[in-house]
Amino acid sequence: MIQAYPRKTYRPFRKILKTVGATCASYKLIEPGDRIMVAVSGGKDSLCMLSILIALQKKAPFSFEIFAFTLDQGQPDFAAHKLKDHFASLEIENYVELHDTFTIVQEKLEENQTQCFLCSRLRRGILYSRARELGANKIALGHHSDDAFQTLLLNFFFSGRNASIPPLLLNDQGDVTVIRPLIELDESALIDMAAHMQMPILPCNVCGSQENLQRQRIKRLLLAEEQLNPSVRSSMKKALKSIQPRHLWDKNYE
Repeated sequence: MIQAYPRKTYRPFRKILKTVGATCASYKLIEPGDRIMVAVSGGKDSLCMLSILIALQKKAPFSFEIFAFTLDQGQPDFAAHKLKDHFASLEIENYVELHDTFTIVQEKLEENQTQCFLCSRLRRGILYSRARELGANKIALGHHSDDAFQTLLLNFFFSGRNASIPPLLLNDQGDVTVIRPLIELDESALIDMAAHMQMPILPCNVCGSQENLQRQRIKRLLLAEEQLNPSVRSSMKKALKSIQPRHLWDKNYE
């Protein structure tokens, strides 16, 4: 049976837990009385996040609730039953629901268009709606530091925006907060953890089939730079925490 979190012999887990705990405390991601929807897509990041939050819940000096929520978007060969079995083994409240956004995306987009933006937008709308109906005040997403770096450069190169992924974000309606407990973890740590725990990973067949995505190009760019500059990750983490408006061009900060 898959454990809620790794055995004590898996030494990196203590460091992972410490990093995530510090992130949650620093940005006040989790507070007493919270009811948190943990959005589990079936990828390694969200599966690891669920196990980490279960461990944090056991250690926290205050009470909060978590439950797993998986949105089955109707993608071909999405083995939802594997996640249901996984949640049962963790003995955690869970919901696995089918909302066929895959068909909508296929119908709306033209040939050679990437599908991630529309897919993400539809998914996010359903998550907000179901979070309200299930009494959650927060939604936990599994974005890590690599996601933040890539988003920052994507916005620079293609959107003309100086923006990335925040650890905490209140939605426009002001009733649900998105939190990202893994935002200061590197993807490599999650890859190792998922392999050690033998997570039931369900890859996104749609995303994986789109090799020319801008995000994939940015990811390759960062990997290439890391070969030349091993400190690039730590430098980008510092940059995201050290905004200096006086040295930028936004007239709103004059």
